Amino acid sequence: MGMVDYVTRHPVRIALSLLALAVIASMTFTVVPETKQGLILRYGQIEREVNPWSPRERFGATGAGLVARIPFVEQIKLIDKTVMGVTLDNQPVLSSDQLSMQVDAYARFRITDPRRMYESIRDEETLKTQLATLLGTSLRNELGKRTFASLLSPERGQVMEQIQTALARRATRYGVEIIDVRINRADLPDQSRDSVFARMRAAREQEATAIQAEGYKQARLILADADAEAARISAEAYGKDPRFYAFWRAMQSYERTFNGEGSPAPTFVLPPNQGYLSEFGDGGQ
Repeated sequence: MGMVDYVTRHPVRIALSLLALAVIASMTFTVVPETKQGLILRYGQIEREVNPWSPRERFGATGAGLVARIPFVEQIKLIDKTVMGVTLDNQPVLSSDQLSMQVDAYARFRITDPRRMYESIRDEETLKTQLATLLGTSLRNELGKRTFASLLSPERGQVMEQIQTALARRATRYGVEIIDVRINRADLPDQSRDSVFARMRAAREQEATAIQAEGYKQARLILADADAEAARISAEAYGKDPRFYAFWRAMQSYERTFNGEGSPAPTFVLPPNQGYLSEFGDGGQ
């Protein structure tokens, strides 16, 4: 009996055999793409890793491809190795100046240790939920040390770096690398926003007034020191040569009198060798 006759006589048996072979093949061979890393599990325990993430890997030169395992004994769990993200919307945070803020933030991460991730938290969706909780905790802890005004200043970048550091430290236990953390929005509730901005404006005006008063104080001290120094120099000059000092002061007075700006030159009718014009006389310099 030929093969064709056998197939013709036993089509159901052949179909079931082919189906069984397809099932066994699907349980034996799996294609692991470049964007995934796999864990081979034997009775729930990790047997080996397939195509794990590496910072030095090159696309096309990794362990991705067709992977074989023992059917019915070993299973494969595929884990994403690309950059993923978690998002927090309208997260309530209390600042150090007791202002209730609504914060939107997100974090980007990558699973770098699939073995640790599986042993600690099992699957990616649970991991994202846990990272969102940790991100919220890091936000509250860090922003609770800051005033609302600090989030409107260049200090905001430093705040995000510290939040990322805190989140990365907590996420290490799950085999996760935190790549970036950003605060998209940090706003006050509508009902308190106007009053808070009024308080901030009043505080800035008060600070400006204090700085201006301190500036005036320093200016007066500098002028007083300058006047004292000028008086000292004048006294020393007078002590060294009183006649020359009198001549120099007279020349300064003549310059201010005869070169006055914005008014016609004055006219004096006085003897040139007496009184105010004595320096122009025969006895002058």
